[in-house]
Amino acid sequence: MIPLQPLQLSDILNGAISTVGSYWRQLLGVAAVVYGGGAAIIAGALAVLYASLSGRIHGIVHAPGASDVTWHQAGPVVLGFSGVLIGAVLLNMVCTAMASATCATVLQEAVLGRPTSFGAVWRRAWSRVLPVIATVLLSGLIAIVPLLLVAGATAAVVVAAVSAQSGVLALVVGVLGGLVLLPLGAWLWVLFSLAPAAVVFERQGPIGALRRSAGLVRGAWWRVCGISLLALVIGSTAGSFIQLPFTMLGMFHSLGLPLGTASDPSAAQLLSGLTSYLALSLVGQTLSQLVSVTFPQLVTGLLYVDQRIRREELGPVLIEAAAGSETVGAP
Repeated sequence: MIPLQPLQLSDILNGAISTVGSYWRQLLGVAAVVYGGGAAIIAGALAVLYASLSGRIHGIVHAPGASDVTWHQAGPVVLGFSGVLIGAVLLNMVCTAMASATCATVLQEAVLGRPTSFGAVWRRAWSRVLPVIATVLLSGLIAIVPLLLVAGATAAVVVAAVSAQSGVLALVVGVLGGLVLLPLGAWLWVLFSLAPAAVVFERQGPIGALRRSAGLVRGAWWRVCGISLLALVIGSTAGSFIQLPFTMLGMFHSLGLPLGTASDPSAAQLLSGLTSYLALSLVGQTLSQLVSVTFPQLVTGLLYVDQRIRREELGPVLIEAAAGSETVGAP
């Protein structure tokens, strides 16, 4: 899929597109299973939640005003939907980790031009899901510390400024703190961006993968940052175009039901329109994630391979492995 030599930007982008073209069954198959399964679990949880709280939901909908709704009535609904939302975030994290591991697993075969099966990709990717999740969480926590410092410092200054009636001071300190610490967060994010690929390619643990990524990125930070951002823009744009028709169709359907039946729609009509909108949006989001997650992960994996070719003379090793039956691994 790629020339086994230091890669240019065109080589990386073409390699990612070629990998999707040659291994689309494995890539999109795993992504469809994990994201589709995740969407089905979330939809099932929402259905169960609505069935158990339908009486309270109807009472809130038919309440004369917001002041007439008590916490005893709305509390279980709020807590229930909050629980589903938290579960959805955690489930999406697992799905994204599985997609990341799948992309790296497929690239191990793609760089050598070897075929593979859906079952083989699934087994190898699933075995690395937990280390990938731990790596992503650890790198995310490290990168977000500067942002938390900015938020905490800004909040403290705002409280002090409000008590002193000096909002300008809070604004100045918040802006200066952001200018100082936000670049640090971005630098750390790029520094550890190759860690998930190291987890799969070299079967590294989270700490070892972070160190490996930092060593590979050091000296090439701007290049890795620019190509990674370009891949994110391309994947997000393509995903948005895929999701847009489903979102618009859901909006038209949800608006058309009440308008076509009555000037004052009933709670059942509103619920039906909302359900159709959420269902279509969920389908669109699932299909969108197949592209918006897969393409940037493939580019990141190729950046990992490129940095190893440049720093460790991996090209001859890959050429030798392509003629045999080895798998790309640790140097």
